[in-house]
Amino acid sequence: MDKHLNVPFDKGEAEKLKAGDYVYLTGTIYTARDAAHKRMYEALQKGEELPFAMQNNVIYYMGPSPAREGRPIGSAGPTTASRMDKYAPSLLDLGLRGMIGKGKRNEEVIAAIIRNRSVYFAAIGGAGALLSRSIISSEVIAYDDLGTEAIRRLEVRDFPVIVVVDCEGNNLYETAILQYS
Repeated sequence: MDKHLNVPFDKGEAEKLKAGDYVYLTGTIYTARDAAHKRMYEALQKGEELPFAMQNNVIYYMGPSPAREGRPIGSAGPTTASRMDKYAPSLLDLGLRGMIGKGKRNEEVIAAIIRNRSVYFAAIGGAGALLSRSIISSEVIAYDDLGTEAIRRLEVRDFPVIVVVDCEGNNLYETAILQYS
């Protein structure tokens, strides 16, 4: 079922999403990959503030290629989410409502998704040029020294994702295997 969702979004909206739903996101999301997650985790350990509030926000695991002239961003495909699994539960506990990546998540992340009524979305790997068409603007807001792994604020319109793990813990990667076995 196709759904349209404004981001950021709250628990009530997350609870309406089910594994397998096609969702089109419109609004503000943030990018962060391995190095940025490590820095945010270290900042939390030191009691420092994070570059943006986690509450009800969405992080896209992506590091873009350079933008072509006239475009706000280059190719913007997802990276493998499991590389952020060490850091994700603490961010979810701060109110992070959604994550976008590709690939499976570990049990600790899934437990944190359920506990916090959040959701894990997948974006289609290998379709970064197509995905970039849904990005209206891109601005580095933290960790500029990390280059493509800097944290960016993106404005998106109808950004296509699929719910992989919903707030009940239903996991599309598991149910799809059973469905097609």
